[in-house]
Amino acid sequence: MMKRFGLMFFFLLSLAACAQPMNSGEIKKVGLLVPETIDDQVWGTKGYKGLLKIQSRFDVDVFYKESMNSESIVQQAVEEFDQKGINLIYGHGNEFAVYFNKLAEEYPNIHFISFNGDAKRSNTTSLNFEGYAMGFFGGMVAAHMTETDRISVIAAYEWQPEVEGFYEGAHFENENVKVDIRYVGHWDNHDKAMEIVNSVLLEGSDVVYPAGDGYNVPVIEKVKEEGLYVIGYVSDQSDLGESTILTSTVQRVDQLYELTAEQYNKGKLESGNLFFDFQDNVITLGKFSPLVDDQFKVSINNHIQSYKETGKLPNQ
Repeated sequence: MMKRFGLMFFFLLSLAACAQPMNSGEIKKVGLLVPETIDDQVWGTKGYKGLLKIQSRFDVDVFYKESMNSESIVQQAVEEFDQKGINLIYGHGNEFAVYFNKLAEEYPNIHFISFNGDAKRSNTTSLNFEGYAMGFFGGMVAAHMTETDRISVIAAYEWQPEVEGFYEGAHFENENVKVDIRYVGHWDNHDKAMEIVNSVLLEGSDVVYPAGDGYNVPVIEKVKEEGLYVIGYVSDQSDLGESTILTSTVQRVDQLYELTAEQYNKGKLESGNLFFDFQDNVITLGKFSPLVDDQFKVSINNHIQSYKETGKLPNQ
């Protein structure tokens, strides 16, 4: 992934220049602020695809800006969006919640949506993925497939619920498995992530869960070179190698964008912090590798269906 440093180039694109806003409903125009780039093939790309879904579904003009990585830059972008008549803005990350809480009073006609933050104003909403269960089921797959009984998590931060879920799921499936958890300390620190993956592979881990969207692709490529296995993160990453990617813990950001835009358009989008899980069909496991045996796939899919119906994981 190419990062943007130094002089920032801001891109503003109308994806539907000829489209007319809907005559009914709340949406006029929609904006997206991305902290880095829409071309990372993971988190940023998923936000962009969500914006395209909104444009197609509601026939409205949509705009985006990249490299939105400071409060002053975001403030300027919101001002420009306001001048264009945008009344629904998505900030594609948890850092935007803080910015939006400060800006909300100044722009009462705009509804601000962020991710995994704390929305405190009446015209702000934070969308939160419940990561524990997806980590649990990903851990089950890893523990089922390991041949060395050593698997590793390369996480960005200690607070990620999918990390604890992965650990618990792995031990539910295989009580003998050793789960090595290490932290990069940032979503995008490639060098640190590569240092960690080299270390855990040398120590015998044969399944790795790179739980950071900014560095997981190079980690996957390294594990692939060694002929070992990965649980993908955020996107269905099976296209990076079906013999490498056992499955993925998928957060369907694009579908969540469309869902919340629909709620807003109907005047039903709630302010505050909203939480989404398997039951909302925005979190799933991705495509299974053909290396994963059919009997186990049936078993874990039954567990997932039970969780969707009861809210209880198989160890509860």
